[in-house]
Amino acid sequence: MDLLLHLRYFRTVAEEQHFGRAAERLHLAQPSLSQRIRRLEHELGVRLLDRTSRGTTLTPAGRLVLTEAEHLLTAADRLTTAVARLRDGRAGTLRAAVPPRLGAAAVGALLITYRDRSPGAPLDLRELPTTEQTAELTAGTLDVGVVRHPCPAPGLTFGPLLHQPLGVLLPDTDPLATLTDIPTAALTGRDLVLFPRAEAPALHDETLTTCARHGCTPATVHEATGPDLTRGLVLSGDAVSLEPRTPTEPGTVWRPLRDNPVTWRTSAAWPEGRDQPAVRLFADTAHQTLRDHADMTTDTPTGAAARIVFPRPASEFPL
Repeated sequence: MDLLLHLRYFRTVAEEQHFGRAAERLHLAQPSLSQRIRRLEHELGVRLLDRTSRGTTLTPAGRLVLTEAEHLLTAADRLTTAVARLRDGRAGTLRAAVPPRLGAAAVGALLITYRDRSPGAPLDLRELPTTEQTAELTAGTLDVGVVRHPCPAPGLTFGPLLHQPLGVLLPDTDPLATLTDIPTAALTGRDLVLFPRAEAPALHDETLTTCARHGCTPATVHEATGPDLTRGLVLSGDAVSLEPRTPTEPGTVWRPLRDNPVTWRTSAAWPEGRDQPAVRLFADTAHQTLRDHADMTTDTPTGAAARIVFPRPASEFPL
């Protein structure tokens, strides 16, 4: 016998004080409902209801069972809701990370959208370079991340790839600032600001190699961990910065590279075989918000050279 189900039937009869009204409310035939209540009484070994021609009343045993049933059914409902939230990826603290320089608008949209899709589910979001993310994903101290490729990390599964073209941040007094887009070769001999190589060595080297392939050999590469040093170097006139489209501050302008030859490739990543619903929900949310708020696209830019995307085949990821 399904005890919880029979207790729900009993509670409804007790509330209506009438088998006919209770049966109608439960969408059951009245004889079937009466039979189920009798089975519950037989199972418990007590009479729960006094039946009269005018309706039903609770017996002393019925009042006691009803009180205890309320606690039991409330707990059962709470458990069912909790399990459903967990199954749908809406419960439990998710440990996630994004890379530096993703952009405030993109990070804010990711947090808002994930919260809306998973109300009440805690999200522990940190900013970590790709190298640190891969180490923590492998160690199990991170559930899911947003990484930049190349990402040589065996044991990880990746979501769909997004492309983010890079451009140039330069002083608004620079002669190149008058152009709508800048040939990559025009940057040769300039000092170039780029993220620290330690954050993503493969991407750092690939970016400079791609620049060289398109005619740009910088005089010096400055490594900047944050926007203040980057913009300071640019405003001083000592360097230009290679970075995704970004809101400019007074004294600087951002211009795309002609034909988008240099791109960053980004995707979600998680440990192989650990794609629980919350992980997939975050990965799906990250993919969509980065397309909408970080100038990323699923299409390979026409000027970007073909590259190997993943160090190993990525599993299917439905969106």
